Amino acid sequence: MKVLLDEMYPAALAEHLKAVGLEVSTVSGLGLAGQDDLTVFAAAVAGGFAVLTENVSDFTRIAAEHIASGYHHHGLLIALAARFSRRPSGVVPLAAAVAAMRGEQLADRTVFLKPSVAD
Repeated sequence: MKVLLDEMYPAALAEHLKAVGLEVSTVSGLGLAGQDDLTVFAAAVAGGFAVLTENVSDFTRIAAEHIASGYHHHGLLIALAARFSRRPSGVVPLAAAVAAMRGEQLADRTVFLKPSVAD
């Protein structure tokens, strides 16, 4: 599974996801820091990445418009700020929620991640 982390996520999250065998890139790692969400989404599509973001309004709209135009994407993973803290303590639960999606069919799907019951 390939995941592109939106700008709000720390490098520690990328490292946790790589440690469990996911292919991870970041917006800044692709040279897209400060770019608009449409540009980030297009890069994810071109690179075969699912996007991980907490930006519900923009990315769900972009994904819906993309599909309505007859195109496909590799998945949109939404991690609501109310469910996953941006503090260091939030990295492990978020990494676990993303890793739990491994093996799931994400093409053209928007998935709202949930913390595991143990978290």
